[in-house]
Amino acid sequence: MAGDQPSAAGGRTAQQGVAQLVLTALRGVRWWVGSVMGDNAYARYVQHLALHHPEQAPPTEREYWRVRYAEAEAAPASRCC
Repeated sequence: MAGDQPSAAGGRTAQQGVAQLVLTALRGVRWWVGSVMGDNAYARYVQHLALHHPEQAPPTEREYWRVRYAEAEAAPASRCC
């Protein structure tokens, strides 16, 4: 079968190339959804503190989310519902 023959570029089959493209696309979608939902917000905040405020100790993740939710409750106009 022609699709199962290794290609000249790297010895991968066409099916492996398509599978790799699908996995890459799924990882991108997962990253995007995670970003929209705030899954990596704490990690980004800790990275920001390390770069811009190295003298400041980062809060625990629990403390971070407590402050973030308190700020969201204090300014309800910034959300949709």
